[in-house]
Amino acid sequence: MNLTNKVAIITGASRGIGRAIAIDLAARGASVIVNYNSSEAAANEVVSVITAAGGKATAFKADVSKIDQSQALIKAATDTYGKLDILVNNAGTTRDNLLMMMPEADWDHIMNTDLKSVFNCCKAATKVMMRARYGRIINITSVVGLSGQGGQTNYAAAKAGVIGLTKSLAKELGGRNITVNCVAPGYIPTDLTNVLSDELKQGMMKLTPLGRFGKPEEVAYASAFLASDEAAFITGVVLSVDGGLVMQG
Repeated sequence: MNLTNKVAIITGASRGIGRAIAIDLAARGASVIVNYNSSEAAANEVVSVITAAGGKATAFKADVSKIDQSQALIKAATDTYGKLDILVNNAGTTRDNLLMMMPEADWDHIMNTDLKSVFNCCKAATKVMMRARYGRIINITSVVGLSGQGGQTNYAAAKAGVIGLTKSLAKELGGRNITVNCVAPGYIPTDLTNVLSDELKQGMMKLTPLGRFGKPEEVAYASAFLASDEAAFITGVVLSVDGGLVMQG
């Protein structure tokens, strides 16, 4: 999966899954925009890792829940590298609670951060990709968006929304040689998931047929495949990277 001469944006790329995707795509030859919102030092560290290995990367601060900052992020790619081939919408967070106890602000925050950000970046990126008649959009959803999870109604709804957006956009853009797909990670140890209780973590492991947690790099490999020309005839799919936790018929 050679991505030489491709230009990629990864949102939320300063840590966890986004960090792994940025490093992997750069290792395959892509020039990478490492997006971050608040973790400047961590984003710069990702850039250092990539450049030390001979790759090309630039850090760019943008709150992708805001449409104007999302547009600025897309423009940064075209200004810096002349084009945009790959967009990975990875930015997201959680604010877990039972629905009856969930503040409205927590619902709105997750919708903006995990779902509206995908709309914002896709809207800005498709204008560039349609002119080029080429593009690969990979939206990072979650198995929770497929199966639901108690205490995560806001997160599950947002991630299910990402799946619906992906399938609809794939139908809109297929005629322009732009593919739009989802990757749905299962339990991957990151800063985002480390806040979960040990009881919940062990319960998820027991339900995972492969009997282990995943690695950020394994999500990165799946994302790289969907970003590659080898996946040119794949669009509108949800690729679960979950050890079999949520099997789809």
